[in-house]
Amino acid sequence: MLLRRKIKYLLRQVPGRQHFGMYRFLPFFFLLGGAMEWFMINVRLGEETFYDVYRRKRSERQYERRMEER
Repeated sequence: MLLRRKIKYLLRQVPGRQHFGMYRFLPFFFLLGGAMEWFMINVRLGEETFYDVYRRKRSERQYERRMEER
């Protein structure tokens, strides 16, 4: 219960409650999405980034599709 009160207190401290309502949190989510995108592009886990894996999987699927068409 104490944690719930602290969260409510923190949420009420964000300015713009009357004017923007729930949309006052939009800039935080925008920044969070940008940070996540930056992390996925630039941070290497092991030897690959997220986009390295994405590009490899996409090319593998294209190759498999071509092989099935033959």
